[in-house]
Amino acid sequence: MRPSARCLKALERIQLRNRSTSFIGLGRMGHEMALNLFSKQFAHDADAHFVVCDAIPDSTRAFAEKFLGQFPSAKLTIASTPEEAILGSQTVVTMLPSSPEVEAVYLRVLPILQQLPSAEARGTICIDSTTLDVSVAKKVAADVISTGAEMVDAPVSGGVTGAKAGTLSFLVGGSEASFKRSESILSLMGQRIIHCGGSGSGLAAKICNNLVLGVQQIVVGEAMLLGQRLGLDAAVLAGVINSSTGGCWASSVNNPVPASLAGKSPPCERDYEGGFATALMLKDMGLAKDVAKQYASPIPLGETAEEMYRRVIREQPELARKDFSSVYRYLERQK
Repeated sequence: MRPSARCLKALERIQLRNRSTSFIGLGRMGHEMALNLFSKQFAHDADAHFVVCDAIPDSTRAFAEKFLGQFPSAKLTIASTPEEAILGSQTVVTMLPSSPEVEAVYLRVLPILQQLPSAEARGTICIDSTTLDVSVAKKVAADVISTGAEMVDAPVSGGVTGAKAGTLSFLVGGSEASFKRSESILSLMGQRIIHCGGSGSGLAAKICNNLVLGVQQIVVGEAMLLGQRLGLDAAVLAGVINSSTGGCWASSVNNPVPASLAGKSPPCERDYEGGFATALMLKDMGLAKDVAKQYASPIPLGETAEEMYRRVIREQPELARKDFSSVYRYLERQK
């Protein structure tokens, strides 16, 4: 009996897996990350194969148009399902909204990994850059690793600007061997690749970092607003804070007041567009609150900040998709 066309296509995909990279999740971050990753891989190996997959077909089409517009001879396939993406590549990167999406994607991926020849499964590495619940990440990683494949959690710091520039920091959780294997891939999308420990450690570090950032951005907005109401020029005040003990990224890079940072272009200069969405910061603050509760670790400022972002979105829903420094705009309206 001759093998069916579908069977032959599946076999062809398996034969190409070691030369192919799949990227699942082409939101604002994923789109830029995949573009950096694929373009650098293509520059190194013109025979490399690339696969993209997203729940929104328009996202994959837009990515394909942009990537192939820059590299017309590149071999890019649009996968309609995560199953197709994992079948087509030994290297799989996922960048998804949160825990439910990660669980759903890997629930579909696992049966494919289990059905692959053992050598193919062992040759597979999954890199998840989603910011999600630590316990969910550990469970998904354990399930993937049980198939013989490798997996690391590698959430990012640096936002859309860093994703575009290829200057992200990756906070990696996983075994030493898996970290070393993922490092060469992640270095094509970022500048700092930090091994934080075992599975889930990258996420733990990311959640703690964003806990600090979420609190800082609010108090920077408060201080900038108070200073201006006291008669201080915004640029002068920002200069004082940034050269003094109050200096922090939320003020020196992401200052929420237009014209406060000479020579820089934070989101506030673009009506708070193009940054880290307030809704995503609320999600991250919620993750911090949940894990702090699980481990009985007090975060009184974190809880207050989480409630503040919740109020911002409830009372000014148009700020949900704006950069989270737009909390300043919310504060301006308070009496």
